[in-house]
Amino acid sequence: MAELAKEAGISVRTLRFYRERKLLPPPRREGRIAWYGDAHLARLRTIAALLERGHTLGGIAELIGAWESGRDVGELLGLESAIATPWSEETPVRLAPEELADSFGADVTAENLAAALDIGYIAVDGEHPETVVHVSRRLLDASAALVREGVPLSEVLAAGRAVRTHVDALADLFTVLIRTHVIDPHAHDLTPGEAARMAEALDRLRPLAKNVVDAELSMAMDRRVRAELDAWLKERAEAGAAPDTGADDA
Repeated sequence: MAELAKEAGISVRTLRFYRERKLLPPPRREGRIAWYGDAHLARLRTIAALLERGHTLGGIAELIGAWESGRDVGELLGLESAIATPWSEETPVRLAPEELADSFGADVTAENLAAALDIGYIAVDGEHPETVVHVSRRLLDASAALVREGVPLSEVLAAGRAVRTHVDALADLFTVLIRTHVIDPHAHDLTPGEAARMAEALDRLRPLAKNVVDAELSMAMDRRVRAELDAWLKERAEAGAAPDTGADDA
């Protein structure tokens, strides 16, 4: 047992714990001697890899149970990967103080930096405290463009906080929709090949949520801009029809 634990890079105590949780198959016994082989080492390395991917021991036990009941763990892990694959394709940006000043000028204040930290737009680089990391090149460029057009950075950040609230609600909506109608109906009885089909379905669905939101936002902006333009034209017309209040001719 000590040799197996050493080869797997874990303690004997951890190995015993895995045995108690039935994460390992029993050893081959010859009298009072318990023999562990390559299959046990491979199992331990699989457990370590799954732990690194964020699985709990309970979840690993379920995967191993599925494996031992004849289901393909590779398919199950493929499904897990499809679910956990990031939806965003944002590129973080590292910025020195002078680069922040170039983008936002005098709007780089302690209050605005604190607001950006609180929203999660920026974070301090642990290895280089003088450098900040912006979460998204696209958001950084959009924020800088708005400031150049005259929108105060404090207002840009306030709008960003409001947008975050709304998109979190949208993410909840789509997550529940997909889980309820795509994942849950098959989650408790994954037949061979079903996990792979679900993973493929999730890949197909991934761009659809973005397309729906983009289309709805575009149409909403059209409606809002038309309403604002109508209101502006009405105000101009009313102002032009107002009586002259200037001084009478002498």
